[in-house]
Amino acid sequence: MVGVAGQAARGSDRDGRHGVTTQGTAPPTVYDVASAAGVSIATVSRVLRTPDAVREGTRDRVQAAIRSLGYVPSGNARALAGRRTGVVGLLLPGFDVVPDERPDVVTDGGVRIVDDRRHLTQPTSSNLYFDEVLRGAETEAWQRGLALMVAAGRGPSRDVIVNDVAGRVDGLAVLAQTVPDELLEHVARRIPVVVLADDRRSRGFDSISVDNAAGMRTLAAHVIGRLGIRSIAYVAGPVDSPDDQERTAGFKRALEDHGLAPAAVRTVHGDFGRVRARELARTLLDERVPRAIVCSNDQSALGVLDAVLARGLRVPDDVVVTGFDGIDAGRYSVPRLTTVHQPMGDLGRAAVRAIVDRLDRREGPPRAVRLPVEVLLRESCPPSL
Repeated sequence: MVGVAGQAARGSDRDGRHGVTTQGTAPPTVYDVASAAGVSIATVSRVLRTPDAVREGTRDRVQAAIRSLGYVPSGNARALAGRRTGVVGLLLPGFDVVPDERPDVVTDGGVRIVDDRRHLTQPTSSNLYFDEVLRGAETEAWQRGLALMVAAGRGPSRDVIVNDVAGRVDGLAVLAQTVPDELLEHVARRIPVVVLADDRRSRGFDSISVDNAAGMRTLAAHVIGRLGIRSIAYVAGPVDSPDDQERTAGFKRALEDHGLAPAAVRTVHGDFGRVRARELARTLLDERVPRAIVCSNDQSALGVLDAVLARGLRVPDDVVVTGFDGIDAGRYSVPRLTTVHQPMGDLGRAAVRAIVDRLDRREGPPRAVRLPVEVLLRESCPPSL
């Protein structure tokens, strides 16, 4: 799946007297705008690309001339002049769609009536983490006058999609583990590549990540040290996830800091998804109800909440539940989810900035940006019990 956001299109029929050129009339050029505004072509270019860098009076004259003439910048011309497309890419994993099985349906007058009470906690197929990263990347691209091309895919089509997108953009941001390093190295020969949620400088890529280990260590220390909880289960993510590896390392450090052996903690591995976490939580509760369940991401924590509450247990009175990410869904769960908030929108914004910086400075060693996190104590694990 490939999509483009932020690009402007224009029609070909415009009347020159009212800012619209008619069929057969040459469209206005940047030279016409410069002449009408009484400025240089370079000033027009600055108004189009970085308007805040131009004095207000000059900027207003140029923009008035643009509106009056009906001038629209040519993306193709800019690309030929600057050898750039004005488009940056963001590659995310494909999404598995959860089947919508709702048997309690009747039809009245052609309209379905669904008994949805048993499905209040059914997850959707969208990944809220990716949504927020995407929103940040799109905002940064828009503010810089760039278009953002978003691609998602997996399986046999993945390599085709990656190469197709790489041929259309100036630079590519890729979520860690979405594409094999060998394919990224191939793409990086042509355009800048930035890896999100992993520090891949060892492979020659610029990277944007967050302080996963410190965040999880701090949160786990609150559960163990401040709340004094010793009966703990840990719902980890995929074993090959760089994020999960760092968070698990931080969790183990907190155990060591407080004299708990990792072997004393029941650890299960999920897939960062709500459905699988719900299944794992049921198994944990069948074996022995832990006093706290610490999760490696928020969607897993929401699945754990589903299972704990369905069992008739109270959160946090019977079981403390925590997550990691800070997605909006955790703010509106009941109870609200204690989590480590990472700046997901800032990840997307930083990725676009890193691409632009690398386009301007192609030489030099790989650069890494690590963003801070913060622990948000909410009702699922309060400051004190």
